[in-house]
Amino acid sequence: MIQIKEISAEETFPIRLEVLRKNIPLPYEFDGDFDKETIHLGAFKNDKLIAVSSFMKASNKNFEGNQYQLRGMATLKEYQGFGAGKLMLEKAAQILKEKNSQVLWCNARIAAVEFYKKQGFQTFGEKFEISYVGEHYVMLKEM
Repeated sequence: MIQIKEISAEETFPIRLEVLRKNIPLPYEFDGDFDKETIHLGAFKNDKLIAVSSFMKASNKNFEGNQYQLRGMATLKEYQGFGAGKLMLEKAAQILKEKNSQVLWCNARIAAVEFYKKQGFQTFGEKFEISYVGEHYVMLKEM
């Protein structure tokens, strides 16, 4: 069984580095990691941290209302496909609704677009490139 808990920013770093930044010269520590409004979630299986996600108060000029941006969602390779990402998004939705957030958005890697669509997100705008990482879409979910 997978449990979702709030964690510290520092606890997200090893999984972000392994899954999202391995051999890529981009930081695994993000602006906003230590902001008071930022929420970090971890998925645990048998007390082992297997997945992380961060939710930062950030505005996209294309959307209205109180917004959060999902950043750094990552699941260790051997635990992908077991629902950790979905569970973290469900927990985040509960927390963000309590904070009166109307929109959750992210810059989704092409490989993750279908996953986010299954969680109720929709693409916005054109595909764009992030150096060293590849093509992305902005995706959003109204809360």
